[in-house]
Amino acid sequence: MSESETFGAEKGSGNELVQWMNEEAERRSVKFEARLYDYVIKTENFGTFEMFSWMGDVKVARSLIVKASKKFRVKVIEGGYKAKEKIYSTKKSDFAMVRKGDRIIGHLKFTAARFGKDDWELVEEERR
Repeated sequence: MSESETFGAEKGSGNELVQWMNEEAERRSVKFEARLYDYVIKTENFGTFEMFSWMGDVKVARSLIVKASKKFRVKVIEGGYKAKEKIYSTKKSDFAMVRKGDRIIGHLKFTAARFGKDDWELVEEERR
């Protein structure tokens, strides 16, 4: 996976978090770039998140999102997880973890239309 749109930062901290991750990637000289895309997800259990997309190395992205969560003391969504079983449907799905620092505090499931340019829609959430 070299990109994902199911990553997010607690509302109000998105710009600062994305800017810090981009600067940190540049400082480390790693391939990574994140951008906010003006889409907000509201969850019942975890609050509101500003979603962002990124391109680059998945290991770097996961590392940066955890470090940013610790640094800014905010909840983040770490997406890009796929179901193990191969199920064919008219919608594509993606799974995410909600983190606060190192701790995983919940899980989310997103769906979007398989064809076309639809935003991800939250369909399930679970507290851990």
